[in-house]
Amino acid sequence: MKRILRYFVISTVAIFLTSSIASGLRFEKGLETLLYTGLGLTLASVIAKPIINLLLLPVNLVTFGLFRWVSAVAVLYIVSFIVPGFSISNFHFGGYTSMWIELPAIAFTGFLAYLAFSFLYSFISSFIYWLIK
Repeated sequence: MKRILRYFVISTVAIFLTSSIASGLRFEKGLETLLYTGLGLTLASVIAKPIINLLLLPVNLVTFGLFRWVSAVAVLYIVSFIVPGFSISNFHFGGYTSMWIELPAIAFTGFLAYLAFSFLYSFISSFIYWLIK
């Protein structure tokens, strides 16, 4: 139970940070939809992601695990159907410029938007797990 609660908190914070970094995630009722999305991500990751990974095992073995992003995209796609008020319309990153680095603006629609959001969500949640340990 403690593990599932920790996963819920991390996935909720990660999806909030993802929506803060790039636009295109819509939470129609604000915090309520954000919490439902975190719950949906938790349940889909605990229930559906292992099944998807098992089905994609032969492809993952051939590509040395580089195909695991498909399960993250599938989980986001499932959650966008299940949670009312949560949707992914497009991915738009406005860019970032500092003295040392410059990241260009990026915009995607459709499947590429799901792919970009799943990559960003996975990176942020992995970073949060690394900070906790």
